[in-house]
Amino acid sequence: MTTRYDEADFTQSLMGTLHETGHALYEQNLPLKWRGQPVGLARGMALHESQSLLVEMQLSRSEAFLEYAYPLLEDVFGDKSEAWSFENIKKLYHRVERGLIRVDADEVTYPLHVILRYRLEKQLLSGDLPVAQLPQAWNDGMQQLLGVRPQTDSMGCLQDIHWPSGAIGYFPTYTLGALSAAQFFTAANEKLPELTQDVKTGRFEKLTNWMADNIHQSASFETTDEVLKRVTGRPLSTEAFKKHLIQRYLKD
Repeated sequence: MTTRYDEADFTQSLMGTLHETGHALYEQNLPLKWRGQPVGLARGMALHESQSLLVEMQLSRSEAFLEYAYPLLEDVFGDKSEAWSFENIKKLYHRVERGLIRVDADEVTYPLHVILRYRLEKQLLSGDLPVAQLPQAWNDGMQQLLGVRPQTDSMGCLQDIHWPSGAIGYFPTYTLGALSAAQFFTAANEKLPELTQDVKTGRFEKLTNWMADNIHQSASFETTDEVLKRVTGRPLSTEAFKKHLIQRYLKD
């Protein structure tokens, strides 16, 4: 597992670690009987990202989780200033802001970073966009989608490792994962009506056991679509994700 640190913002390492915990839980809970066999592997990266984003975004950025974590964070980092009030920390967790860097983006603007990369990938692979024109196309796309414009390529088209490492077509898995995570977490709350109260008191076993039993143990015996339909009762859609964003960011 990896994480990264910012001395001015503890949330980066905390949320990064929780994100990787979601990935780790999936790998840890794959069926032992089939370990090492193709059918026993994780189904795919869209499903993998759904598990990391379920833990990071759906669970760990929820108000219930913050109620549990706030006293711990205050004890380690906090003081008695207004900046460390519960309400202000909640605003920090739920801040929406346009930015240049994908990995720093909030869950509202993040899909726009993915849409840009997907559009450019298709143009690069089709030959419609010469590589030499990528920086300009990237900057124009950021301006169009997010209203910000990189001043350097390191803040623009060179910020990710995916294309240089050959991971072409990977970026959409993040947004497919976010949509799936919202759908799974909605189903978890329906099946576990006490989940919110459990999270407030730091009891996560019912959720992680539910994830293992319903998602992780299926490994590659089912397609991602089949897992979604079985667990949530419907194919992948934007409905749960849109409802989640409205509830978290517009309810006030």
